[in-house]
Amino acid sequence: MKKISVLIVLVVITLSCVSKKKYIALEQENGEIRSELQKTRVEKEDLEAKFDKIQARVEAYNSKIMSLKQENDSKLEVVENVAVMSNDTKEKMRETLKNVDAAKLSEAKTLKDSMNLAVAYNLEKTISESNMNEDDDFAVNINETVVMISIADNMLFNSGSYRLSSKADNVLQKLADVINSEPSLDVMVEGHTDSRTINTVNMSDNWDLSVLRATSVVRKLQEKYNVAPEKMIAAGRSSYQPLAENDSRENMAKNRRTRIIILPNIDKFFALMAND
Repeated sequence: MKKISVLIVLVVITLSCVSKKKYIALEQENGEIRSELQKTRVEKEDLEAKFDKIQARVEAYNSKIMSLKQENDSKLEVVENVAVMSNDTKEKMRETLKNVDAAKLSEAKTLKDSMNLAVAYNLEKTISESNMNEDDDFAVNINETVVMISIADNMLFNSGSYRLSSKADNVLQKLADVINSEPSLDVMVEGHTDSRTINTVNMSDNWDLSVLRATSVVRKLQEKYNVAPEKMIAAGRSSYQPLAENDSRENMAKNRRTRIIILPNIDKFFALMAND
């Protein structure tokens, strides 16, 4: 009986020792896990901080790239020492040139040539939409970017007068639509007469008549049709640039005309486009 008691005590002591060792081992393992978890948390926070820094640098680089792109797009290129054009403007011009006849486009060798084609296309389109070419008393000629519109005398004035008639409004409205379609245009209004001399209280000769007719047109375009005055020039040619010999009524009627010369101001054109 005594031996059994001793054996039981030894078993209890042994179990107690084993349990304590396991407990200590578990405690140690738990401590290691806690330490590893804390280390992981620190590393995670460190990685998050590094990621935030990297993200900020990426955003800064993207912002810089966008800024450089915008700066490059607005950078101006010198065109034949007379004007400048931005990349944005060239892109707008390319869109217009898609509509230009391929044969004409193939002849454009320089950036200035391309500009000429683009402006000419827009002017032709505006004139076509204004139905100017449908009027018998209009003669429209387009040479590259220069548009010359010849208007018969009887469409604008009474005989021997520089005062615009009531019929002039329809003509001048169409003309103003063309001029106002492109802000960079310069416009010269020329008065032409036949060879018959005139002498009145207000006019000494055909020089006076041709100039007064030109200024009447310019003034009406400015005051009624909102054409910018700084775009226009009034000139008189008297009878010295006839279209035909002044040897018949029909030929003299051809020579009595107002000629409108519309041409792009290249410097103004590029300056306006660069600011778009």
